[in-house]
Amino acid sequence: MLSMLPFGFLFVVVLGFGTLFSLSSVHWLGIWAGLEINLIAFIPILVYSKGIMSSESAVKYFIAQAMGSSFLILGSLMGFSPSFSWSFMDFSTYNYSISLLMINLALILKMGAFPLHYWLPSVMAGLQWMSCLVLVTWQKVAPVFLMMSFFEVSYMFWFALFMSLVGAGSSMVGGAGGIGQTQVRVLLAYSSIGHLGWIMFSIVFSSVAAKVYFFIYVLISVGIFLNLWTLDAKNMINMKSFNQKFNVDVVNVLVLLISLAGLPPLLGFVSKMIVIMSCTSYNFIFILSFLILGALMSLFYYLSLFFSMYFSHTSFLKIKPFLGSLKLILTNTSILVINFLGILIITWLIGLF
Repeated sequence: MLSMLPFGFLFVVVLGFGTLFSLSSVHWLGIWAGLEINLIAFIPILVYSKGIMSSESAVKYFIAQAMGSSFLILGSLMGFSPSFSWSFMDFSTYNYSISLLMINLALILKMGAFPLHYWLPSVMAGLQWMSCLVLVTWQKVAPVFLMMSFFEVSYMFWFALFMSLVGAGSSMVGGAGGIGQTQVRVLLAYSSIGHLGWIMFSIVFSSVAAKVYFFIYVLISVGIFLNLWTLDAKNMINMKSFNQKFNVDVVNVLVLLISLAGLPPLLGFVSKMIVIMSCTSYNFIFILSFLILGALMSLFYYLSLFFSMYFSHTSFLKIKPFLGSLKLILTNTSILVINFLGILIITWLIGLF
């Protein structure tokens, strides 16, 4: 993604600093400044490959984030006008409905959730694998946790209903949009939108469930994108000379795809189960059904990609079958152990509810 020169480390450090500065702020001006610092550091990372597609994606990303920053500062100014303070206060005390809506639309636009998700698939389609990884993991940290904190200090029923509808819409869009896609990057972008829907829906009922779901999603995404990046690098050199290792990486991606789809007994299923358990005592079962429907549609293209990758490599079917290759099984034991340990840890965390 970046070279080992000092300016590469500078961009990464500033990228992390912007997010941490935004999360540590106690007023909206500091939050906005941290998000802008994060944006300034991420743009050079996007355009570092000097390709036409990367530059186009960087411009699209900049425009979308600039619009989100404009909405954020506008909502902050609207809240500043009657209170004469930039403090992160309880917005239910004042008539801040429009300000509250503007700020949340800004955060929704920045994270790429429904209904302002339009920029995410087209941006990811032209990026490198490591840039896509940062976009769907670290760049989601500040908006998700800010919305989580904002919801805790200003709980209102219409706000909870709005968040639930946005989550259900994101899950449906993430499921329907990925069907028929031929590019893996675009498919994973719609997958990110779908998982954001589950995270936003869980924020309404339990911040612990939202944090656990987000942590599991980041863990699985890191594994998928690192393996895809390795596959891409090996294909650019010489695919035939890396035949055996190439199969190992493919199996890694296949196992992680199943986990990301939420099939039991892997780790992705546990996160969805926690969200379902946290909302069963509330009257949001009807909205939850749309999230489950979106997850089922997502499962369709996950399995389509799974079988496409599985049957496209004849070494699985001829010389070394999938279950008969001891080397492949030993290589992927680490993934299964991580999923099993994750299930045990998350099962222990269920007691927090």
